[in-house]
Amino acid sequence: MQLLVEFGKRYKKRLHKQRGHILGRRSIHDRPAIIDQRGRYGDWEIDTVIGKRGTGAIVTILERKSRFYLVKKVTSKHAQAVAEATVEMLQPFKALVHSITADNGLEFADHAVMAKELDTDVYFADPYASYLRGANENANGLLRQYVPKGTDLRTVTGTQLSKYEKRLNLRPRKLLGFIQPDVIFKEQLQLAMSGCCS
Repeated sequence: MQLLVEFGKRYKKRLHKQRGHILGRRSIHDRPAIIDQRGRYGDWEIDTVIGKRGTGAIVTILERKSRFYLVKKVTSKHAQAVAEATVEMLQPFKALVHSITADNGLEFADHAVMAKELDTDVYFADPYASYLRGANENANGLLRQYVPKGTDLRTVTGTQLSKYEKRLNLRPRKLLGFIQPDVIFKEQLQLAMSGCCS
């Protein structure tokens, strides 16, 4: 009887690990060096900002070199909803999407959809290492000035989020020589779309 109980515990534990695994995950350590060095435009970090329980989430995506920042509300953190939002957000900038780096949240389990639709590579940071996506984490902190923790996201409209996004992208950054992320990114996007190097 004791053996059956122990076997049952092991079996449940194994199932739990499988359930929490992201299939086909590529490690951040497999990224080309140019991404780590911020040597080009078009490498993005992705995350989600959570509202009050059960009221949805905000998908946030940041371009590492220009600090250009995108936000979009989703009704749930389900992988399909997050992947669809990501494709919708980045599609207009596809000429400047070389890679996306995510954390290990299951909301990014549909990374293959993002990779295929955007013709890009998706990488995953080490577990519990948010500093590996520090630029996005920092931008999320700025977004929290407008959407504090515990906010019922059903009360936040898409129009409001667009306004917050615009404010953050028009905020001059010391790191960029006090130039606005919006200005830098859009210049580079124009170059990329005209066939020049990014």
